[in-house]
Amino acid sequence: MKMNRKLYATATIMSTALLLFTACSGKSLDQASSKPSSTDAGMSSATPATKRGNIAVSIYDRGNIPAEEGTVVNNRWTKWVNEKGPANVTFVPIARADSVKKFNVLIASNSAPDLIMEYDTNFRNQLYANKSIIPLDDLIAKYSTNYKKLLDEYPQLKKAGIKSDGKLYEVGRVSPALPQDALVIRKDWLKKLNLSVPTNVDELYQVLKAFADKDPDGDGVKNTFGISMVGVGAGTSVGPGSALALDVIFQNVGWVLDNGKVVRDWDRLKAATEFKKKLFDEGIVDKDYLTDKNGEKAKQSFLNGKLGMYYMNQATFEALKKNVPDAELTAIPLPKSPFGQFSLMVSNPIQMDGVVNANAKDPEAIMKYIDFMSDPQNYTILKNGTEGVHFKKGDNGCPQILDAEKFKKEVSWTGDLQMLISGIKLGQCANVLSQLNPDIPIQKEYMNLYKEAMDNVKPETPVPWIVGHPEHMPSYPQDLTVVATNAEKAVTDAAVKSIVSGSSYSVDQAIKDAKDAWDKAGGKKLEEFYAKWYEDNKNTAFLPKDIYSFTLKK
Repeated sequence: MKMNRKLYATATIMSTALLLFTACSGKSLDQASSKPSSTDAGMSSATPATKRGNIAVSIYDRGNIPAEEGTVVNNRWTKWVNEKGPANVTFVPIARADSVKKFNVLIASNSAPDLIMEYDTNFRNQLYANKSIIPLDDLIAKYSTNYKKLLDEYPQLKKAGIKSDGKLYEVGRVSPALPQDALVIRKDWLKKLNLSVPTNVDELYQVLKAFADKDPDGDGVKNTFGISMVGVGAGTSVGPGSALALDVIFQNVGWVLDNGKVVRDWDRLKAATEFKKKLFDEGIVDKDYLTDKNGEKAKQSFLNGKLGMYYMNQATFEALKKNVPDAELTAIPLPKSPFGQFSLMVSNPIQMDGVVNANAKDPEAIMKYIDFMSDPQNYTILKNGTEGVHFKKGDNGCPQILDAEKFKKEVSWTGDLQMLISGIKLGQCANVLSQLNPDIPIQKEYMNLYKEAMDNVKPETPVPWIVGHPEHMPSYPQDLTVVATNAEKAVTDAAVKSIVSGSSYSVDQAIKDAKDAWDKAGGKKLEEFYAKWYEDNKNTAFLPKDIYSFTLKK
C-alpha cells in the first residue's frame, strides 16, 4: 500500500505504486549480465529451442537484495529467467528513487535499454510524444501467444495501451482490485470510551477529539492523537492512508464531475481545509506534522499505541501487536461528508508499465520475452519460489510459504520481475488471504482485518477520482507541465498556511488567495485541458465504475 505524489497531484494512490544503466549492446556498467546457468530456482514451461535474441531490460534497483543473493541484475532469479526464457537478457539497474531522471539521461545518449519498465504514466506518455518508443500491434500479432490471449480476454488492457494515433504502445498487467489503502481505527479505544465507529464527519470529529482528550490508553497523560496529517496539503494529499483519508472523505482531489463536466473544485477544498484546521487548532493532531517529512514520527506514534486512526498493512499490524498486544483494530468505511461517501485507493486493475525503445535491435526477442514473463506459471515461481523449497500447495491449492526467513532472504524481493505478470489469472491465489495461515493467531486476526477492508471496496462507495485510478489520469502536454506544477503548489501552500496559522489567516482568505494564484499561474488552461480530455475520452477511459468488475470474493 503505497502512494504516488505525482499521481495524487492530479490526483496516487496510492504505490504506487514502483530503474537502468546500459546500452542495448547487452552489458551493464557493473557487467552483471545474467548468463544462462543452472539454478535451484525451480522449473517452468520450457521454451522451444529457437534462435535466442540478445536484449536489455530495465529493472528497479531498490537496494533490498541480501548480499549473499547477488545483485539486482545477477541473482538466482535473473539467472532463472535467462535459463528458462526465450532470450539472453541483460538486466539494467535503475535506482527507483530517480528512475525517470536516469531514463531521460540514457535516452538522450541513445543508451537506454530495449524494454523500458517504468510505472510513471507521465514519463511513458513523454516517450510517446518524443517518438522514442514503437507500436507493438504487429509484434504481438506475429510473435505473441500469452500476451495476445490476455488482450483478448481483457480488452481494457489493450485500450489502456493505445495512444492518440490508434496504435498500441504499452504493455502491462491485469490484477484483482484489492484494497491498496484502508483506514483502521483502534476498536479497543472505541469500546473504552463508549463510542461507535464514525459514519459521518461530525461523528468523526467527536471520535478523534475523544481519542486526543480522554486518555484512551489509560496512562494518565495527554499524549495521544486522533489521526495523522502527515502528507496533508490541499486536494493533493500524498500521505499514506490516514492522511489521504482526510481529503478523500470530502472528495477533495482537485478535479471532479459537475453535471457531466470536469471542473476544478473549490468547495471541497474549503470543507476539507476547514476540517483539518479544526483538528490542528484543537490539538487533535500532532502540530509538528509538517516536519515529519517521511511519516516516521506518525508511524512510531501508531506503533507505540498513541494514535487512534492509521492505515493498514500486515507489517504495521504485526509491529503494533508486538508493542501493544491488547490493541484491537477494525477497518472502517470512510465516513460520509456533504459531498458523498467514497473509498480510499484500490489497486489498479489495469496497470501499464512497459514500452519498447525505438532503437531496439531485436523487437522479436523483446516480444517473446514479454510473452514469457506474462505466463501465469512463471508468476507462481517468481512470486513464490520453488515448490518444495520455498512453498507447498495448501488445502486451497494456493502456495503456502514453508520457511518465512528463507522466503524473505531468497524470494521476497522479486516484485520488480513481476511487472508483466497478471495476478488476476491466478484467481484467489492472487489474494493475500490465500497466503495467510488461520492457525497462527496473529495471521488470523490480520485475515479478518483484511476481509473488512475488502468489504469496503464496492461501487456504492466509489473512489473519488474522475478515473478509476490516478494512474489513468491524463498527462499534461509539455507546455502545461510547468503551469500545473506552479498552480497546484500555490493552492497547496495557501491551504497549509491557513491550517497552521490560527486566526491570523482564515480558510476563506486562503481559498480566495488560492483561486487568484491558480488563475495567475495559468490554471484556466488546465481546466480547458481536462474538460476537453474528458469530453473526448469519457466513453473509452478507465472510469471508477470499471474497477468493480475486477474485485475478488473473500
